[in-house]
Amino acid sequence: VPNRFEYGYGLTPEIVRLAAQEHPDILITVDNGIASVDGVNEANRLGMQVLVTDHHLPGDTLPDAACIVNPNQPGCTFPSKNLAGVGVMFYVLLALRAELRARGTYTSTAQPLPSPPLIRGGSDTPPLIRGGREGFAEPKLAELLDLVALGTVADVVKLDQNNRILVQQGLLRIRAGKTGAGINALFQIAKKNPARAVSQDLSFAIGPRLNAAGRLEDMRLGIDCLLSDDEDAAMLMATRLDELNRERRSIETDMQEVAMAALESIQVADNYSLALFDETWHQGVIGILASRLKDKFHRPVIAFALSADKAELKGSGRSIGALHLRDALDLVSKRHPQLIKKFGGHAAAAGLTIDLAQYEPFVAAFERVVRELLSVSDLQQKLDSDGALAAQDIHLEFAQQLDAQIWGQGFPAPLFDDDFAVESQRVVGEKHLKLRLRKAGQFFEAMLFGYAEPLPDTIHALYSVSVNEYNDRRTVQLLIRHWE
Repeated sequence: VPNRFEYGYGLTPEIVRLAAQEHPDILITVDNGIASVDGVNEANRLGMQVLVTDHHLPGDTLPDAACIVNPNQPGCTFPSKNLAGVGVMFYVLLALRAELRARGTYTSTAQPLPSPPLIRGGSDTPPLIRGGREGFAEPKLAELLDLVALGTVADVVKLDQNNRILVQQGLLRIRAGKTGAGINALFQIAKKNPARAVSQDLSFAIGPRLNAAGRLEDMRLGIDCLLSDDEDAAMLMATRLDELNRERRSIETDMQEVAMAALESIQVADNYSLALFDETWHQGVIGILASRLKDKFHRPVIAFALSADKAELKGSGRSIGALHLRDALDLVSKRHPQLIKKFGGHAAAAGLTIDLAQYEPFVAAFERVVRELLSVSDLQQKLDSDGALAAQDIHLEFAQQLDAQIWGQGFPAPLFDDDFAVESQRVVGEKHLKLRLRKAGQFFEAMLFGYAEPLPDTIHALYSVSVNEYNDRRTVQLLIRHWE
């Protein structure tokens, strides 16, 4: 897993030459490679075959790989186009097992092979599957579904029916205690009960702690934690991941303050897009910053940070539903070939590299393209509600039923709207409001995150119903998404 700050994303020629030092016959990419035309060419030149497994959208030219597995490549008939990179690899393993089963490779009594080494081995490392030898125990791939669920939720792909099945089955394994020491340790460090695991735990508690390693240091720590079979070692790694996540949150807060100060001199309402750069920003956190600003201003946002050599800018973008971000960048690149050195991604998120000197021209070109693709109404955020709830229907059992479902990107949890009297309110954690609300003579605990100003005596609120667990006590809690 190459360090993204040193080598960037994808199978670049530099990474191929690094891999070549280990003399592999085959390079397998996971969650990248569909845009790595130069990297695959370099691998071919050095005598290696490349198997690309990816879910990102392809460009005009596919890499000259020995094999490409990607549901979004031209001509692929796989019905679910929303698999995450981990889902694509899971299906590759299913197909590989089916092929080996058809070849008579497996026996029911044979012992399984030892786990493959974590770090890519050299020529002395025996391959996992040895040609011509029979008698392996058939691997139980269902045992990997906790990882598939985590990767699917954390990558924020659309939760279509296929992905919801994968996530549901993974959560069932986590709840049953059939998961590795690493995920268990992450649940403990996040103060979450794996026996009651829900998809929101993966997206808001486990995923950010894992991602913090790759954002600030080296993703190897997160991988080592997930693969660990040692409970004590896993807890040490989970503790370090938690520390990194706290550091990431602090950096993110500072970056948001700088961004908001910069936006004070810009009439955001006059812009269809936002592109920002500050030389102090951390390259590993600009994606989160772009996401926060996108949510706040409901516009496509690209945040830039300096590369290690300070000659380039690395950008990370997030988009609203009405704009396909990768296609917009493709249009900029076609019209201004000198602006973008490389880019990739999908509808909701994308990354790119530009020269420092091209920042201002890029900002102008991107704004022009976005203005062509969006209308004024697209920039008006729309919040959908499932209507009002009777006060007697807001109870713990209902909250538990909702939390047990598989909600996420493209399949959001229901939101309700009602009038409430604000009985009490106080600031917690310096920037959140803890509320006590009243409706039809009943009282409800509620939270409004990211807002610390006093609310009026009565509000009309858009909210979700959730379970709050504190000191082993479970109560119903309303999460305020919007109020007026």
